[in-house]
Amino acid sequence: QVQLVESGGGLVQPGGSLRLSCAASGSVSGVTISPTKWYREAPGSERELVARLLGDDATDYADSVKGRFTISKDSQKNMIFLQMNNLKPEDTAVYYCNSRSLYGNYWGKGTLVTVSS
Repeated sequence: QVQLVESGGGLVQPGGSLRLSCAASGSVSGVTISPTKWYREAPGSERELVARLLGDDATDYADSVKGRFTISKDSQKNMIFLQMNNLKPEDTAVYYCNSRSLYGNYWGKGTLVTVSS
């Protein structure tokens, strides 16, 4: 059974930082399922892609977080991370990690990030 579990959310003041983690476990047909993307869903808004890992260690970010957020991975532990700096109130959302491939589309349950003074 594939599981993605996010952690690291919380309440932070504007300008602060948080580091989110996503731990993946399980496999499909002997293939390890690895997360590669972070999404977020703010109240009243659709879920949006925030950051993703591409081939050859390249990364891609939503314009709204470029220069502030950094996605990274630990392949040995099958984890990805999202370092979020200079947080703004508009970053408030539930953050989800995701793995989508030929073997399925998997989501964690999310971790809540609240940016407020």
